[in-house]
Amino acid sequence: MQAVKMVITGPFSAGKTQFIGSISEIDVVSTERKISSSAEQIKESTTVAMDFGRITVGDDLVLYLFGTPGQRRFDFMWDILSQGMLGFVVMVDSTKPETFREAKRVLETFESYAATPYVVAANKQDMEDAWEPEDLRIILRLRPEVKILPCVANDKESVKNVLLELLYSILEELDKAETA
Repeated sequence: MQAVKMVITGPFSAGKTQFIGSISEIDVVSTERKISSSAEQIKESTTVAMDFGRITVGDDLVLYLFGTPGQRRFDFMWDILSQGMLGFVVMVDSTKPETFREAKRVLETFESYAATPYVVAANKQDMEDAWEPEDLRIILRLRPEVKILPCVANDKESVKNVLLELLYSILEELDKAETA
């Protein structure tokens, strides 16, 4: 069985934990802790180390999903979690323009860790005030070849589509490496 490690990253409260929980076939291994800072009280808990989920794809492929913490004070985990990744997803909360700069910083940090394929998931596309993916492409200054995909993190089909696009990109890179 071949294993593919994918990292799900993004700013605080972008939907990473929900994304993994929507599709994992196992109970998600989570390091959620109650938020103590009043500045971050937009939700009750936050990831302090990582989330972990798994999906079996066919008879011979399994995806291991590692979710990163989004708060800067835990960003030392990003380098650790990126070790051995074959690709990553950058989650962006499409309804919070104040987080777009942080999303860009996260994206650039992960690009510096490894030359692996990645996609950007424009989360919360079911919300009325969500930015369109192509508008996010402009504000995040994404290259034309970077896939930016509409996403709703609590919808299994939506999450599956994002992961399949990343998987296709990973398999394409592996094929190029084998023929080179």
